[in-house]
Amino acid sequence: MSSATGTIWAGVALRRTRAGADPDAEPRHIALPAGWDDGAAAAIAALAIGDGVVSLPSLAEGWIRRLAARGRRLGVLDSAEAAEAFATSLRRLLLARRGAPGMATWRNAATTAPRFVLNLPAFLDGAGQFDTAGYAQAVAVGVMAAEIAGNARATRIAVGFADLAGLLAALALPYAGAEARQVAAGLAALTRGAAEAASGRLTDHLEAREPAALLWPAPPAETVLPGLAEAARAALDAAASAPGLRHSVVFALTPADAVEALLGAESAGLAPAPGPTRPAWDGTGRVIDLPTAAARRAGDRAAMLLAPPDQAARQAMEAAVRPYLHALPPAPPATARAPAAAPRRNPPVRAASTIWRATIGGQRVAMKMGFAAGGAPIEIGFTVPREASLLRAMLDAASAAVTTGLGAGVPLADFVEAYAYAPFGPGGAVEGDPSIRRATSVLDWGFRRLAADLFSRADLPDPGEEHWAEPPEDGMPLLPLDLPAAPSPVGRRRAFRLVG
Repeated sequence: MSSATGTIWAGVALRRTRAGADPDAEPRHIALPAGWDDGAAAAIAALAIGDGVVSLPSLAEGWIRRLAARGRRLGVLDSAEAAEAFATSLRRLLLARRGAPGMATWRNAATTAPRFVLNLPAFLDGAGQFDTAGYAQAVAVGVMAAEIAGNARATRIAVGFADLAGLLAALALPYAGAEARQVAAGLAALTRGAAEAASGRLTDHLEAREPAALLWPAPPAETVLPGLAEAARAALDAAASAPGLRHSVVFALTPADAVEALLGAESAGLAPAPGPTRPAWDGTGRVIDLPTAAARRAGDRAAMLLAPPDQAARQAMEAAVRPYLHALPPAPPATARAPAAAPRRNPPVRAASTIWRATIGGQRVAMKMGFAAGGAPIEIGFTVPREASLLRAMLDAASAAVTTGLGAGVPLADFVEAYAYAPFGPGGAVEGDPSIRRATSVLDWGFRRLAADLFSRADLPDPGEEHWAEPPEDGMPLLPLDLPAAPSPVGRRRAFRLVG
């Protein structure tokens, strides 16, 4: 804590816990603000290099003081007083869980496009009013932090927001509604204007490299957030008066990293909410469903407000925001199969993810699905305890095959057909999943879970007890000896009886 002496960290009560960057990682001792959740502790473990004890104040002061000192050297901050005021602004944003730079800045890693994330729900006050002035100021701090993190050489920086879905839930606005799109467009216009105005102010100390943009779509004339439309218009006018800009790209919605979790953001950028509940382990090792932060904000209307929107609603939301973005969100993979002769493409970068947890035949497992910003599934992974090494290897191989296929354009629905009722690996009773009570294997549970959640399929019933083998005593998974004749779950489930 010595590095935080004399700062606002000195008055922050901390709690100690143990957390790993993911369920498979060795837990570390973490010290974080007393009111912060365990998800933030896991994010701190992911942001900190190494495997020792981590204190958030000390970890944060590492990059805060580094940015302040570098800003002085680069001439972005013209005095010691300006450097200290900048450092204080960063501390306040982080403590309020309003904003922070991306993982590369925390780890002092080189990056050509530094990012800064703003957590939208954190700008709501107790009365449900959005702090437009505080948000515009936070955008400006983010632009300066990204400029310094890029050593004043990056022409493309990415200042953007996260958890639009959480904000809409707090405002009781359905994601697919016109009022939600108006709020999103107003926030996008405010972010664009405040970011470009801040980029223009940097030319007081550094040369201008880009002309100021003078034309934008008019922001919404009004929204359900009082003052948002006026603040957006004022920010765009301020940007238009800039003599020039430092950056060609300032406002961009980028794939999430651990910083979103640290801030408490449950969705990235424009992504809809993952649902009203999230799975978690209780003190006895059982999986339970807990309400998400968005559900707590939504109250009695959580189930309706956080229901998965259709693709048309997602596209309409992106269309409302797109005119103000300097860079579009990452595109989802193609839906058609790639030709065999086509060159291999790198899979899209994950923008958000959902985790499901359950116990299958006594074997604990977590399944994580990553999604592109448009909502398309692009990555899957399974986590099991360390002692189940052979099962881990089998699941890793299956995950790699599915992820590669998704990146090449194979629809996830095809993998559901291939893996539902797969007979290999431990199977049996399922705990922690209210709608799937029996599974022939971990892969059977996982892909039937995806079919229900992502495709609303109700045609994949539970198998009877006679359709799986119990895992051997040593915990090694059972490999298939007789593969099913049918290549899809249709043939496999014909012999199954629905169990109650």
